[in-house]
Amino acid sequence: MPHFNVHIREEALDGTVEPKLISALTDAVGAVYGDGFRRLVGVDLMGIPRHRRGIGGEPADDDAPLVTLSMREAAYHLPQVPDAPARLVAATTDALVDVLGEAVRKQVIVTIVGVPDGRTGVAGTVA
Repeated sequence: MPHFNVHIREEALDGTVEPKLISALTDAVGAVYGDGFRRLVGVDLMGIPRHRRGIGGEPADDDAPLVTLSMREAAYHLPQVPDAPARLVAATTDALVDVLGEAVRKQVIVTIVGVPDGRTGVAGTVA
């Protein structure tokens, strides 16, 4: 299951942004893997108060979304989806920009994590 963890400045989450981000990130995965993948995407948005994020040793006022997308490692190497990691990074960044504005593009950090087979579980069973 593709799963996003998004750390973002709390003040950017105003009650209207959350559903837009969830939908846009889900669409980003669908754009790379097809619409059938959309139903598998999980998204967690974690707000960080302004005074609790720093860059370069100083508190930061910028919206600087930190995104981690994790799913099974094999999904990043499917022959029918060439360059999946690069496409996911681009689609994820574009999704955030579409919702939050062009000003965040240079601040977005996307990390793609591959989980080896046998290292995830669903309902208490290794999947």
